[in-house]
Amino acid sequence: MRILSNPSRCWILGGAAFAVLISTSGPTRASELTGILKKISDTGTITIGHREASSPFSFLDPNKQPRGYAIDLCLKIVDEVKAILEKPGIAVKYVAVTPQTRIPLVVDGSVDLECGTTTNTLARQKQVDFSAVYFTTGTRLLTWKANGIREIEDLAGKTIAVVNGSTNEKAVKAMIESGRVRGAQLVLTKDYAEGIAALEAKKADAFATDDIVLFGLLAKSDKKQELEIVGRYLTYDPYGVMFRRGDPDFRLAVNKALAGVFRSGEIAKIYAAWFDPISVPMSQLLKAGFELQAIPE
Repeated sequence: MRILSNPSRCWILGGAAFAVLISTSGPTRASELTGILKKISDTGTITIGHREASSPFSFLDPNKQPRGYAIDLCLKIVDEVKAILEKPGIAVKYVAVTPQTRIPLVVDGSVDLECGTTTNTLARQKQVDFSAVYFTTGTRLLTWKANGIREIEDLAGKTIAVVNGSTNEKAVKAMIESGRVRGAQLVLTKDYAEGIAALEAKKADAFATDDIVLFGLLAKSDKKQELEIVGRYLTYDPYGVMFRRGDPDFRLAVNKALAGVFRSGEIAKIYAAWFDPISVPMSQLLKAGFELQAIPE
């Protein structure tokens, strides 16, 4: 993913595109249903793809139930779909996904909504579609305080854990290949839990991923007093709910639900419930994004 010098410009462009998307009208009668809405209506089930260890966005609670900020927003989308279909009894089915399986499961229809920590990129839009942006973050580093690491260039000749197939991996790999982090080696992990485990076991000198994910992992780590999050943002990562391409009616349902949450101010309460406990206040960029995407009915 390329580094953006002015991420706020993306909000303006994204908001304009979102306005166009939400201005079209969706189906109102069962006979008009197509695509994902028809599938949900016919089966009586909507399937949510979730992550198992992406706190506070999407994770399993002690009862092994999916919870988190992204899950709460997806359940708002479920409510909108129920209202559109006039079927309040639609069931929610959860399917665990990983960075490697999330896109294939959306593409083949196994998952209707992917609710985790997936960055909306132009490359991914060739395969899937995305909702309005519900969070913005970027790649930073989690490392040992004793290492004295301040920026990624300080990891020359060292090892950096990254999640395989992530935008973070692409960004760090590009810096290594460009010679900006000479001699560094990547440790590929399947997910965030494996990434921090590699760091805690000292199989890697740092773990590079979205900083908000790092804050969540650090809060739960037994080594939190010895670890720290450092460095500038290496990427701009806007998160969106992922679903199948080529389905404007379902896209409208998804974005209508999110616009309502943004417009009503309910997003502030949902955000506070998940991010206040880990002391991550809402950024001015994110606040502006919610305002830009609070499209009226």
